[in-house]
Amino acid sequence: MKLFKSEIQKTVTFIIISSICLFMSLIQSVDELLHFNLSWIAIILCGLPIIKEAATCLYEEFDIKADVLVSLALIASVIIGEIFAAGEISVIMTIGALLEDLTVQKAQSGIENLVKLTPKQARIIIDNKEIMINADDIEIGDIVRVIAGETIPVDGVIIKGQGSIDESIMNGESLPVDKYVGDDVLSGTINQYSTFDIKATKTSQDSSLKRMIKLVKEADSKKAPIVSLTDRWATWIVVIALVSSIGTYLVTHQILRSVTILVVFCPCALILATPTAIMAGIGNASKYGMLIKGGDVVERLSKIKNIAFDKTGTLTYGKLSVVEYKSFNPEYDDETFLKILASVEAYSEHPLGKAITSYYKENNEELLDIQNFIVNPGKGITANLGEKSILVGNLKLIKDVDINLNKDIINISEEFTKKGCTVIYLSIDNKLIGYVALSDILREEAKEVISYIKSQKINPVMLTGDNKNSAQNIASIVGIDDIHPSLLPEDKMNIIKNLEDSKSPTCMIGDGVNDALALKYSSVGISMGAIGSDIAIEASDIALASDDIKNIPYLLYLSKKTMKTIKLNVTFSLALNFLAIILAMTGILNPVVGALVHNLGSVFVILNSAKLLKTRNNLDLHIKIEYEVTNESKVALIV
Repeated sequence: MKLFKSEIQKTVTFIIISSICLFMSLIQSVDELLHFNLSWIAIILCGLPIIKEAATCLYEEFDIKADVLVSLALIASVIIGEIFAAGEISVIMTIGALLEDLTVQKAQSGIENLVKLTPKQARIIIDNKEIMINADDIEIGDIVRVIAGETIPVDGVIIKGQGSIDESIMNGESLPVDKYVGDDVLSGTINQYSTFDIKATKTSQDSSLKRMIKLVKEADSKKAPIVSLTDRWATWIVVIALVSSIGTYLVTHQILRSVTILVVFCPCALILATPTAIMAGIGNASKYGMLIKGGDVVERLSKIKNIAFDKTGTLTYGKLSVVEYKSFNPEYDDETFLKILASVEAYSEHPLGKAITSYYKENNEELLDIQNFIVNPGKGITANLGEKSILVGNLKLIKDVDINLNKDIINISEEFTKKGCTVIYLSIDNKLIGYVALSDILREEAKEVISYIKSQKINPVMLTGDNKNSAQNIASIVGIDDIHPSLLPEDKMNIIKNLEDSKSPTCMIGDGVNDALALKYSSVGISMGAIGSDIAIEASDIALASDDIKNIPYLLYLSKKTMKTIKLNVTFSLALNFLAIILAMTGILNPVVGALVHNLGSVFVILNSAKLLKTRNNLDLHIKIEYEVTNESKVALIV
């Protein structure tokens, strides 16, 4: 039967027991009563695992880590009879290791959720009969029937029928795409309306969704872990400590001085330098709804050169809204026109229809009684309002039914399209009544965030599955010059990989399943936690629980401040160690005072790191000032 559920629980328990024993060992009467120095318990519980780990690394891998130096200090302390100092070193080192373990824990990848999106069965057509088979058994050339509401099981091309496809898993866009005979469809996307047949162009194993799953699985292995600062320098520290100790003995012939050097050079403060600052930085970020999943993330974030933004749901709210509506017909004013349109769309499940109805209901409750509601997939809606025949749809539908269109109306449609809007028309008894334009809404803070990013010499990039017009419209408003539209998940990933391969570390910010690959392959992946998909959240390194990108500037600032704190901790720790070693060489420091000195170093590191917890997010004002200054005088404000 296991006493502990995890190694972390075991370590915490040993630290608590050892700390209590160390405290009690300071009471002389307790040791005399027990005839035993309780500090030995700390050495056994916390010290022996350190010595074992160091010995294993040396024997099996000949890898010199900080554990080697700690082990030397432990053994040296025991040799000269400083049992309390040995126990103290054991506890401090174990606490440092625990903090480091807590900061580097990896989040799960979300592969399981991707797998769930893959259809298990499919219906194929053989001799005009529907046959249900395992989706994995689909072969190239098979005719697959997809009915309304089903997920497309394999990549293919439509050979019969038409439909409206939700491709958000691939392009992140909430608006369905109309598909007709000859159009390609991708596995994992959802058929919202109607029924159509496709001819499989790939097997299930080679499909877009399966390929995405495979790439996500490979991503973690591509992201190498960051070696701790102490372990990077451990070899040189061990060499310096041993040379100093041996050299001192050869010169002075005093073993006490030699052993004291090993005790005072124990890197307690150095080992605590990184994890304490990282934990404080992560704790501070969590107060503002920024959940950082690992300590190495902070270091990578401080070094990024590019920030790649998804558009829909990241720079925008990812929610369609009415931006303009107008009646062309004098018989119907604007409000009457909107009422009729909202009444018809109230029966629709299409995102456009829901957006129109929702907009109308914000200030109105009454809807008209609509009859004979019929959906024409890819085009629009037909219905009746009493004796009147109603048609709602896009420009293609209006043209198909030979409704007169003057140049002004066509120009209006083209202008809105250039701005990335979708235009819906309403006709009554074959007379065009009016139009409504809908678009995704830009986040208020997006422009200011991009301005701040540029001021930090970081290049903003837009990666989106949306069309070129929509992407350019948003990019021009927020100030992004590097735009990549009409991207599939693998396209986003390849752009990120190219940037990373060119030694230009990149941060990716996204919210949907389609962003998972890019999030995984970037140096730092940031997901929009509240509205984002579970897969995107699990694939990222940081989750913004509040879905508020205005916290991005503070996140960048905090990562750099945390790294500055770490560098200060390390510099102080090394300086203190080298000063202590000189004093030990000259005999000024004995083992007891030496142990006190390195404890003072540890206290400084902890207190300095704790200052990060009190750092406040005051960048909202800075962003606004910076944007104004940049535009008026082209002077960069230092935050």
